[in-house]
Amino acid sequence: MFGLFPFTFRFRGKVRRLFEIYRCFLAHPGKGLHPTQITRHTGIGFMPVTRMLQHTPELFVRLPKRDGLTRYRLTSAMAARQPEEVEKFLAAQARRESLILYAVGIMVLCAFLIIVILIGPTL
Repeated sequence: MFGLFPFTFRFRGKVRRLFEIYRCFLAHPGKGLHPTQITRHTGIGFMPVTRMLQHTPELFVRLPKRDGLTRYRLTSAMAARQPEEVEKFLAAQARRESLILYAVGIMVLCAFLIIVILIGPTL
């Protein structure tokens, strides 16, 4: 996010793509998938898939390397849930990140307003 915040949004704006990756794992049950396999199945680019797999440990687990390839699987908690529950989980996480963004924005706006109120009478 333009390097202004010390954190990135892992779910906000990515719910649809994360759910597509989740469905890809459901289509291949019990298999560890490499990011290129997920890319072929979902149509999402390689770098976004790799980034999402690495940055969402709530959903995906990195398997130990075998044959020099890094594979990923669903976490046991996500594999046990129904797709509707996972979709609700993703929506709740995205909503939480949106609320954090709005809270930071309001804090910056209030700080600017306080500065204007303090400096305004001296002008």
